[in-house]
Amino acid sequence: MRENSNFYPVILAGGRGTRFWPLSRKKRAKQLLALDGRQSMIQQTVARLRPMAPAKRFWIITNHDLRPRILRQLPKLPKPQVLAEPAGRNTAPAIGLAAFLLLKADPDGVIGMFPSDHVIADEKRYRHTLQRGIEIASTGENIVVLGIRPTRPETGYGYVEAGAASDANVCSVRRFTEKPDDKTAAEFVAAGNYFWNSGMFLWSARTLANALREHLPKTAPLLEEIAAAFGTRRFAATFQKLYPKCENISVDYAVLEPRSAKGEQGGNMFCLPAEFGWNDLGSWTALHEHHTAKSRPRENNLIASSGHFVLNAQGNYVHAPGKFVAAVGVSDLVVVETEDALLITTRQRAQDVGKIVKYLDEKKLHKLV
Repeated sequence: MRENSNFYPVILAGGRGTRFWPLSRKKRAKQLLALDGRQSMIQQTVARLRPMAPAKRFWIITNHDLRPRILRQLPKLPKPQVLAEPAGRNTAPAIGLAAFLLLKADPDGVIGMFPSDHVIADEKRYRHTLQRGIEIASTGENIVVLGIRPTRPETGYGYVEAGAASDANVCSVRRFTEKPDDKTAAEFVAAGNYFWNSGMFLWSARTLANALREHLPKTAPLLEEIAAAFGTRRFAATFQKLYPKCENISVDYAVLEPRSAKGEQGGNMFCLPAEFGWNDLGSWTALHEHHTAKSRPRENNLIASSGHFVLNAQGNYVHAPGKFVAAVGVSDLVVVETEDALLITTRQRAQDVGKIVKYLDEKKLHKLV
């Protein structure tokens, strides 16, 4: 696939990955870990997008703790385009800053918003889907979301309700719904026209900038002023001073939900139903399921160690490099050992691991986070 002359991938990489504690830490978060192969998650994200855009068109929004490692992992990306937020302000200010930065250089350029820690199985199909989305985003004030066909009533994801589909399998968007309860999620899946919100969006710089001016009238001028200072000596000071004043809000709440409230005719929002083997690897359980689905190991155990013995044990995930692991008569455990911490939980409760990090923060046990 040839590079697109007006496509700008923007990768959001500021998260801490708290549900992957104790392996994921403040200065080596999930996106910097090689959870699915030899490359880190962010290296994989860039690699699968590189056939569509040159390195000079990539932008990464991260934080000061992670920026040095990201620069080491991605040495071919322009250093000034790896931006460290002075304060975490969620996805709307992050992607909004990219929109105002690119508005000066290429207002018709199409911005792709990508999380830094997803897994894509079929990269060729993924790029073809993105190419179709870029074409739609280029034709007007359009917003495109990649929707994942749900395989279960998942309460951890947002949902996109799709309207009528065109011949090209492009659907209008009726509404966005954030994480539903069990009953609602089951109803969505049964309805057949709901998709998981992948967190991947496409829009022109002009479209997104205008949307932020409309829906975040206090934040948009701050971002515009920061962008105006980019490339000058006053950029760092302006960024440091103004960015923390931005609203702390996701782009879903800030732009997508208000737009979808306008209905199919007024929103100019489209969903591309995507089937390319997507997984957001949101927990140790998801990582276990992802790996075992690929390799189908005997008894469904996944053990990273220097050797192991298993007897009457099933469905366990154990990460203990350099140790010999013996699992006897246990099922569905998650055990993760690092030099200074040991996690023991079950696959069913792995979503609660983030609460440990919250506790450690409250107790000011900074060495453990």
